[in-house]
Amino acid sequence: MTRKIKFGVDEYYHVYNRGVEKRKIFLDKADREHFVRLLFISNSTKSFEYRNIKKLLFEDIERGEPLVAIGAYCLMPNHFHLLLREIVPGGISIFMGKFLTAYSMYFNKKYERKGRLFENTFQAQYVDNDNYLKYLFAYIHLNPIKLIEPDWKEKGIKDKKAALKYLNEYKYSSYLEYTGVDREESNILSRNIFPEYFEQTQDFSEFINDWLTFQKENGITL
Repeated sequence: MTRKIKFGVDEYYHVYNRGVEKRKIFLDKADREHFVRLLFISNSTKSFEYRNIKKLLFEDIERGEPLVAIGAYCLMPNHFHLLLREIVPGGISIFMGKFLTAYSMYFNKKYERKGRLFENTFQAQYVDNDNYLKYLFAYIHLNPIKLIEPDWKEKGIKDKKAALKYLNEYKYSSYLEYTGVDREESNILSRNIFPEYFEQTQDFSEFINDWLTFQKENGITL
């Protein structure tokens, strides 16, 4: 399958993929935690053996130079979203190749299955303007709301308070980093490589609140 866009250094991309036939790619907590660790470990010019570093803290892993800068991420039951900036030539393709191969091998071994786990190659959209880039911080981080309100994007939020509570309890995205939570997953992000849209945590909170209010009042697809 030929990719419609070419990646370039210092350019931004929304990268995503889902399970083949829309199957779930995360079946338990351990799967999600493994995937999140691979986001950090695979973003390296060095090769690695997961078994040698799986018990190390992120900050103790010597991974070499990163291939991409990650600005945001979110895991959903059958797909994931990443906001990436390529920082070395070929960085996104190398990172995604290492990352998806490592997770597929883990998943197939654990569940005694064979064959492709993800749909073809990963998908990517070029972020060609500042408004689109900022919008993606809302789009990616608000995805988990679909788990409690499946049609919220089409019909608007029914319970904004419940939605915010769910987002603040959802561990498998970078949302918590932008709200000021200090955890080791913060090492996955390279926030300094992205525009400073949210210099204070309050800026991000207001940004998210504005989107949820807009959806509640208008029911317009995010």
